[in-house]
Amino acid sequence: MNDGAGSVLDVTRDLFPLISEAAAQSGPVARETVDQMHRAGLFGIMVPRDCGGLELPMLDTLDVFAEVSRADGSAGWVLMAGAATIAFFGAWAEDETVDDLFADGVPLAAGQFAPNGVAIPVDDGYRLTGEYQFGSGINHADWVGAGVMTQPDDGSDPAYLLAIMPASNADLKGNWDVLGLEATASWDYGIHEVTVPASATFDFFAPVRRRGGPTFDLGVMVLTALGHAGFAIGVTRRALDELAALASTKTRMGAGSSLAESEPFQLALARLESRAASAAAWTRETFAEAERGALAGEIDPAAGTRARQATVHVTQEGADIVREAYLLAGTTALRDGPLQRCFRDLHAGSQHFFAGDFATLEMARDVLAGASAPVG
Repeated sequence: MNDGAGSVLDVTRDLFPLISEAAAQSGPVARETVDQMHRAGLFGIMVPRDCGGLELPMLDTLDVFAEVSRADGSAGWVLMAGAATIAFFGAWAEDETVDDLFADGVPLAAGQFAPNGVAIPVDDGYRLTGEYQFGSGINHADWVGAGVMTQPDDGSDPAYLLAIMPASNADLKGNWDVLGLEATASWDYGIHEVTVPASATFDFFAPVRRRGGPTFDLGVMVLTALGHAGFAIGVTRRALDELAALASTKTRMGAGSSLAESEPFQLALARLESRAASAAAWTRETFAEAERGALAGEIDPAAGTRARQATVHVTQEGADIVREAYLLAGTTALRDGPLQRCFRDLHAGSQHFFAGDFATLEMARDVLAGASAPVG
């Protein structure tokens, strides 16, 4: 297929019926859904072109994540986790590992990057041990990533590394009994005495760009936030679409007309639409600003913080919007279906670190530092 951003988004939209229909089934995201996204190149939208990926601009990547999440929040979550994981190693790992990773095209990857493991130096590499959670999509993965802290034997300070290894090295626990994002199969997994070459790691805080464009200089935090933002935008959009679709046929008990004919409902719907559009617009603005700086060779940490805070805002605002939509739909949303699934998935996503207070506090400190600076 043409690798232009427009055609990728068109192909993604064409997958909506398949992904949405499969989401109604119980169990993890269907293998057919994963395979269709893989064949469409969606797991490669962030991957450097040097590795055979599409390396789309950030807003186009955001749109793809949002569109898949509109079809199914769990599918969108698995996509953004896998796409980011493999893109990071494509950009920052050394040639030896990249040659293995991309030998047969863009592979499927998963893993948790929190530093829940230790890395003991051995000849030309590290021996890893750790226990991890939230391996979204790990049941389909070819490769598994893990965050580790080194244990230097020379008394130097430990380093925070991200490592990747064949999925066969991970002990999958198969446990994921949750309220929302149930289909992500975000299983716990263990890594026990696994040796990886140094080429299969990179420094979390100071990765060296070996492939890909300047956007990768924004680092792990900003590029990971992009996927979470797309997820929130897409799930919020689906919830509002579902609410509007049922309004003409839904009549609350004791009401004399449908929801669509009710002026209070119309006001509520318009306000929710306005809030969703505003949050999405600010999100796009901040990521565009961060990317412009990177392309100009001028990385602005404050711009990255704003993008991460926009991700927090669009996620938390989205969770509140979906809650309001759930209440407006009455007992229809109580039953299994897309609106109930949106409610559960976005509330689950709102518990993630990337929807928490860390970026909010950083932005507040940036604002206060700017306010204390002399004017003129």
